[in-house]
Amino acid sequence: MALHLPAIVTLLALLLFVYSFLAVGMARKKYGVAAPATTGHAGFEVVYRVQMNTLEQLVLFLPALWLFSDYISPLWAGLLGFVWLAGRVLYAVSYIKDPKSRGPGFIISFLAVMLLIFGTAIGVVMRIMAGL
Repeated sequence: MALHLPAIVTLLALLLFVYSFLAVGMARKKYGVAAPATTGHAGFEVVYRVQMNTLEQLVLFLPALWLFSDYISPLWAGLLGFVWLAGRVLYAVSYIKDPKSRGPGFIISFLAVMLLIFGTAIGVVMRIMAGL
């Protein structure tokens, strides 16, 4: 039961990524950028960067979410996961609107993932010190 929240966050993060690659497909069509090209129209490139940055962040986020859930708390992992998701959505919307405005969304999601990573590190050290 306790792992439901991180599981929900994981599913939402995966759906966010699915949305991002579908958006890239639509942008390819809209801006006439045929695969395998990753450059062309600036509008396409922005949507593509949102997808790639989301993928880059997922590599950090998903393991950190589940490790934090195990070593610290599934509840707090889930809550930090929702913060990460909110940051990623803000990042995407802001970046597509104006690439210069992507900072706050990036910072929110980056801080959330860093809390997950460093929190897990503390949890691991505490368990080692406790002999567990």
